[in-house]
Parts: sequence; structure tokens; C-alpha cells
Amino acid sequence: MNRFLNLADFPREQIKDLLGLAARLQQHPQPQALAGKVLGLLFLNPSLRTLASFQSAMMRLGGSAVVITPGQGTWQMETRPGVVMNGAAAEHIREAVPVLASYCDALGIRMFAEGRDLAADLAETNFRMVADLCDKPLVNMESAVSHPCQALADWYTMDELRVPERGKFVLTWVNHPRPLPLAVPASTVHMAAMRGMEVVVLRPEGFALPEPIMEKAREAARASGGTVYETSDRNEALAGAHVIYAKEWGSPQHYGDHEADARLRASLTDWCVNESWFKNADPDCRFMHCLPVRRNVAVADEVLDGPRSVVVREAFNRMVVQMAVLYRLLRG
Repeated sequence: MNRFLNLADFPREQIKDLLGLAARLQQHPQPQALAGKVLGLLFLNPSLRTLASFQSAMMRLGGSAVVITPGQGTWQMETRPGVVMNGAAAEHIREAVPVLASYCDALGIRMFAEGRDLAADLAETNFRMVADLCDKPLVNMESAVSHPCQALADWYTMDELRVPERGKFVLTWVNHPRPLPLAVPASTVHMAAMRGMEVVVLRPEGFALPEPIMEKAREAARASGGTVYETSDRNEALAGAHVIYAKEWGSPQHYGDHEADARLRASLTDWCVNESWFKNADPDCRFMHCLPVRRNVAVADEVLDGPRSVVVREAFNRMVVQMAVLYRLLRG
């Protein structure tokens, strides 16, 4: 494995192998496995869990990490091709990535969607451009429509909790003051489909996931024996759920138009997960969210602080699965 960019790039058996490696490394640490190795981390967007978990994962394997956040101790960075650089940015990513890669044994890059052109973001146009500049093992730390490390951690968490592989997994849209990217919902629905689950995307009208994302998930479900469908019927979706996974995202039909998106979500304040959402779910139903989360906007305190919530465990497992990813990238 030389690149970890999207779960869809790998067969199910290889993902299961990574999960098995993560469990072994958690149970039997190898504090010198990556001694002398250096991981470069380029954050073009903010982070808490991704930043800390990658640094911790690398250090627990005996390696070290170099963190670059443009504009915070380093030059501001330009990413647009063909731009005349007469503004604030002094550095272009076309030089920055090869230089950083030359100092490191592997590179992680976080580069969100631009949020203006849906087709370009679905095609990962910007991330692919940056990835082509790197000649070292590369990890996607979240791009326009992929967050593979979060999805891997969520799969690992469900395995730990013995959530049935054929269980019912509900990915539900929840409220947020502004439109958020599609990376987590796209990766989450694909992960659950790949695991073989009955996957339901619950969302209000206007927030249906783009067809390319859904078709890729349906293809994964066909291969694994799972199913995928969308609905706006909350009662239907939540009945018998083994997992309710909440996530915010913007309206694809108003992509890039924040005013139209705001008008659409203005009447959707009831899309905040509270305990009533679990009344017809499986008795052992778990609540998941990738974090950060807007309390009492997206999810009520009673759920986040209650016994169903495994959000902190998910966050911890980011470090665990990333140790396995780094081990495979740098040890084979």
C-alpha cells in the first residue's frame, strides 16, 4: 500500500486486514516500528482530532511528525493553478508539497472542498492535483468528498462494540448554521455499505446525497451483501436501527449558493437528534458522530452525554486505525 486516499480504492478484504492490524497494534504496541521515520502533515484546513491523532499515532510507533499550517508560522499558501501571485500568499503548493515531501518518509494532506462547483469537488479536482505533486506515501486527511481515516475508525468502533455486520445503519442529516462538506457523509455511507449493513440515508428534502456518491455506495453494498437507500421518513428510517450516525452537510441542489441553502434549512431546526429518535430503534442502538458537533443544534446534550453515545471512543480509534495505516505505508 502506497496511498490511502479513499476506502473505495481497496477491496473489502484489505480493509478488514487493516482493521485486524489496528487491533494487534492496540493490544501489542510496537514502539520502535517506525523509528527514524518522519511524517509530514500539511493542514490547509483546521483540525483537532486529525492533527493530534496522527501525531500521536506516529509517536507511538517510534516516528516523528512535522506539522505545517500555512499562515501560522509558515508562509500563506496559494493553491489555485495559473494564478498571478500578487496577493497575501507567498508560497505556491506546487513547490511546497514536493519540498515538504523531500524531508519526509510519508505525507498527510488535509484539503477541504471549495464548495463552489459540485462536479469539480465530486471529481476531487484540487486534491488530485496536489496528490500528483507527492512522490512519497500519501494519506488523505480529508478532501472534498473523502475522509477515509474517519470511516476506518467508525468501522473499527462498530466492530469493537459488536454491532452486527448485517445491522441497520442510519446516516442522518442534522442541522447546522451553515452548509458543511460532503466528505464525511460520502465516506460514512460507503463504509457502512462496504461492511455489509442495511444503510439508510435519512435527510430532509433538498439534502439528498449526490447520485455519484450513492451509486458508489450501492456498488459497495452489492459486493458485500448490504443495501443502501435514502428516505425523508424519520419513523421508517429509525425503526430497528443499530446505529444512528448524525452528520451535517450542505444542500447539493444549492451547492455554492449559501443564501438558498440557508433558506432551505431555516425550517429544519427539528433535525436535532434527541432521545425520542431512539424510541423505535434497537434497544442497544449506538449514537455516532465524527465531531466537532454543535450541541443542541445538531445533537441534544441528553444524547451526547448519554450511554448510547460513542463519539469519544470513535475519536480515540482515529489514532488506533491510523497507526495501522502508517505501519502499512512505511513498513509494508
